[in-house]
Amino acid sequence: MINRELARLKVFQLIYAYGRSGGKPMDAADKELEFSLEKTHELYLYLLNFLVDVHDYAVRKFESLSAISKRNGEDSGDAERARLLAENRFLLQLAENETLAAYREKKEDWDEEPALRKRFYEEFVGSDIFAAYQESAQFDYDADRELVRKLYRTLVEGDEGLDEALEEHNLYWNDDRWVVDSFVVKTVKRFNPENGAEQALLPTFENADEKQFAFDLLHQTLEHEEELVDLIRRNCKNWDFERLAVVDVTIMEMALAEMLYMPGVPVVVSMSVYIDLAKVYSTPQSSGYINGLLDHLVDLLRKDGKLLK
Repeated sequence: MINRELARLKVFQLIYAYGRSGGKPMDAADKELEFSLEKTHELYLYLLNFLVDVHDYAVRKFESLSAISKRNGEDSGDAERARLLAENRFLLQLAENETLAAYREKKEDWDEEPALRKRFYEEFVGSDIFAAYQESAQFDYDADRELVRKLYRTLVEGDEGLDEALEEHNLYWNDDRWVVDSFVVKTVKRFNPENGAEQALLPTFENADEKQFAFDLLHQTLEHEEELVDLIRRNCKNWDFERLAVVDVTIMEMALAEMLYMPGVPVVVSMSVYIDLAKVYSTPQSSGYINGLLDHLVDLLRKDGKLLK
């Protein structure tokens, strides 16, 4: 699941905190990175399981509304909408998933979950997306899975209330969400009814190389921090180094470490990803300055024979 884009983000978060805390032994930094990466995968499982929580609410809602309808001798539109979500074939398969079942056994019960489940249930069944699904009367597995995908993309992604709840449990989960949300949607699209409860979810890492990349980037940046900072200090033209934001220096340190000490990554890729990182975590002016300074440093390092790729 964790690719290089997300690995860079996690290393950036750690190095930024590392510098502000006065430094720690490398083994401590490794443990923190390992923990951070595992927590990101936990967010992925939490968001998938949150769909199961909403489904559980729909099941209980349908049972309650059905009892009321039976007692009153009349059908209820609310009960029908609850039934459609409760009997959603994709959500039923997701609720049985073995990996999520193991996750539920050890996860904490968070106080805000009941309120969130109720709100998202009401938003789901009250949405235009759900109304169109209900009107289509196509209730096969593919339609059920596509309904959940659309509901997630439209109503769950970017929801500020959910962001606030997540931030209480992990400071960096909001930063991770924009990437992890895409993994959730990818997982929904990959589900196959033939796999049943054994449907594979995404592992923490796409492959062993991605994990090694994260730790190599951390080590190279921290081990060469003094010389990288000095290189930036000596070349920040028309700008006082002390006035540079810690975020900007951290981004440039990582970019230079990747370009100088990680030969498998093309310079143009490193330049692009760290400028994009600056656009998200710094100011528009900073990203432009970082772009210009990194360009200058690449030219300088190549002339000096220090950058050979």
